[in-house]
Amino acid sequence: MHALFIDAALEAEVREIAVPEPAEDEVRIRVEYVGICGSDLHYYFHGANGAFVVREPLIPGHELAGRIDHDPTGQWAAGTPVTVHPARFGRPRPGLEGAPHLWPGGSYLGSASTWPHTQGAAAEYLVVGRGMIRVLPEGVTARRAALAEPLAVALHALGVAGPVAGARVLVTGSGPIGLMAVAAAVVAGAEVTATDVLPGPLARARVLGASHTVDVRTGELDAGAFDVVLECSGVPESISAALRAVRAAGVVVQVGMLPDAERPVNLAPFIAKEVRYLGSFRFADEIDAAIRLLAEHPVIEAAITHEYPLAEAAAAFAAARNSDASGKVLLVL
Repeated sequence: MHALFIDAALEAEVREIAVPEPAEDEVRIRVEYVGICGSDLHYYFHGANGAFVVREPLIPGHELAGRIDHDPTGQWAAGTPVTVHPARFGRPRPGLEGAPHLWPGGSYLGSASTWPHTQGAAAEYLVVGRGMIRVLPEGVTARRAALAEPLAVALHALGVAGPVAGARVLVTGSGPIGLMAVAAAVVAGAEVTATDVLPGPLARARVLGASHTVDVRTGELDAGAFDVVLECSGVPESISAALRAVRAAGVVVQVGMLPDAERPVNLAPFIAKEVRYLGSFRFADEIDAAIRLLAEHPVIEAAITHEYPLAEAAAAFAAARNSDASGKVLLVL
């Protein structure tokens, strides 16, 4: 089978490797679509995602959909359309019973955080644990289902924030995760404003239901105007902006990943307004709700803007890096 390997920064190659064989508690999938995530871009362009350095050839990809190829138990027939929960959870910890995504010792598809690395989905066939399989409902295509993982990230962030029906929600950063946050918040009944520094992402945010958009290069956000802010840009300056924009006793949820380094942030509004500033990391089981939303709201698929065959991975990474021109970019296998 063909698989894409990232060897180092700007070094990626499609190679022929053996088709993996599933054990009794595993299932083999014929992968059809793989979404390119921000972590994949970091691995390709920088050879590392934060502190996680590519030390051996890494198959990227954790946003995927395809069909069952082989189930040793016969529970699922070949051809059954599926997506995958990309996490293998680690060791339970007291006090974290309901947060398995925070347990230590887990792994995530397509990640250099483990050694050996956890190989990902940018390959024709993928073997995963049986519990990671999610069968797609009628009407949800594999193409749309490739959005289930990033939509689950957004749903988890909303869960951290609390109920938003009728609330004024600000989404800062309208890249792929920000777009999923816009869609999820709109479905939850919020009045959503989205920001970015480029016109392309703002246009896509409007398609997904944002009532208002603001180009922060030329426009300003009213101080204290929002009940909830979902900070999806991962830019330290946006944290200061989020703390100014949220109302007194409001909530800011940090969704976008930040560099593992000290950065200046203006905390005066955080203190004076008694803001709750909360982190949001991946998700627990929200992928199930994400699949239901994709079935009920097919417009979310509009976040997908580009598709490339695996052999054109370099072009796909370049397109995904151009956030003005692209939303979610998919590899097609």
